[in-house]
Amino acid sequence: MSDGVMVGFGGKQAWLAVAGDDPVAVIEALGLRDLGPVPWREGIDLAHLTDDRVAVTPPLPGARDIGWILATGRRFLATGVDVVELSATLGTEVQFFATHRVTELHRWQRAVKGEPVRTFGYVGQSGEVTSWHGEPGPAEREIGLPAELDEDATVLVGEKDVLRVADAWSIDPTTLTGRPAPGPLRLGATD
Repeated sequence: MSDGVMVGFGGKQAWLAVAGDDPVAVIEALGLRDLGPVPWREGIDLAHLTDDRVAVTPPLPGARDIGWILATGRRFLATGVDVVELSATLGTEVQFFATHRVTELHRWQRAVKGEPVRTFGYVGQSGEVTSWHGEPGPAEREIGLPAELDEDATVLVGEKDVLRVADAWSIDPTTLTGRPAPGPLRLGATD
């Protein structure tokens, strides 16, 4: 695949969507060492297969006609990200998504300028909603989430639902494959 073509991701992965136009600022705010530009295929593979690399996209057009920087890495599945703190540091909207179909772990969070807007977490193996903050928006209601969580509510969420919420809020990263790249990825490292 050409270096000028994007490579998508999303399954068994976690990622951030950051409103903005400066991938280096995202790398710095995450406390990563900037390893510089990397071809898309190489960067996505390293982020998916290692615990210490994060691939960061250039700004991509997405929901609400905003430029979104996506940052993905396996390390986010294990450690998560403090979305509220990161959005305060960057002074913008930050979203977090995670999906792992083996354990049926599905999460999303959204914060704007340091204020939490929405948090949802679900583990399908146990059928347990692990986090719930804020009111579900239209995209969440369309996938079947109730308006309020109570003991009578039935919640069933899958990987495709996480991608639908990501698409409504920012970008579904699985749709990137094969599209012309607006620039190279940048790679960040924890070491």
